[in-house]
Amino acid sequence: MSLGPLSGRGIVITRPREHALPFAELIRSAGGDPVLFPTIEILPVENREAVSNLVAGLDDFHLAIFVSPTAVMQGLELVNASRAWPGSLRVAAVGAGTAKALERGGFGAVIAPAGLADSEALAALPELQELRGRSVVIFRGEGGRWWLRAVLEARGARVAYAECYRRARPAQDPGPLLALWQRGAIHAVSITSAEGLQNFFDMLGPTGKGYLLAASVFVPHPRIAQAAQKLGVKRVIVTGRGDDRAVEEMAAFFAIV
Repeated sequence: MSLGPLSGRGIVITRPREHALPFAELIRSAGGDPVLFPTIEILPVENREAVSNLVAGLDDFHLAIFVSPTAVMQGLELVNASRAWPGSLRVAAVGAGTAKALERGGFGAVIAPAGLADSEALAALPELQELRGRSVVIFRGEGGRWWLRAVLEARGARVAYAECYRRARPAQDPGPLLALWQRGAIHAVSITSAEGLQNFFDMLGPTGKGYLLAASVFVPHPRIAQAAQKLGVKRVIVTGRGDDRAVEEMAAFFAIV
């Protein structure tokens, strides 16, 4: 067994598979045993014409906001397939993980909030206060919150959505995961979105729901914690954004339980 603060701890990772591996490696480096069980599948948009037209007109925008690492991955893939990124178009990120994804994509001076980052924290930054006559494009998946768009429009911005992917609930057999849970090999669950939480709940079946409600569930934001508590999860730990922070909070939790 690997030594480390998470030694002997089985931790379920529910994020999309393409974003799970770096987090799994951090958990493994801390001695834990990551168990991948994606509860969201990332798929291409069915009609790419709208987002393709928007990408072609990126020169008309002053600011591009990315709401998640997935939005960075899918959005930049669409852009790079057809054109170069406009040199004058600044980028902003809702959280630290999204900012790092943009930096890995070659962007510097990313506008992003520190600490417990979300749309509200991004909107509070000085760079997003005076937007009269400015045009903003928000890269995101299909659907989602309208709050940020409403706030930016109230400040005078013209806002458009670049919906560059869609989310779906995977068709995945929970049997192997439930078997691990039954053997006592699962000690915690990491959930990074309210949609992923609801999908997980629906995928587990009656026995698995019981396991989840009694589990130690780690989430990055109070909004997701509230959704978990509404479902009946008894132990929810808010870690803040970022994989490093999540592993640190897990280690601190298991050090005293």
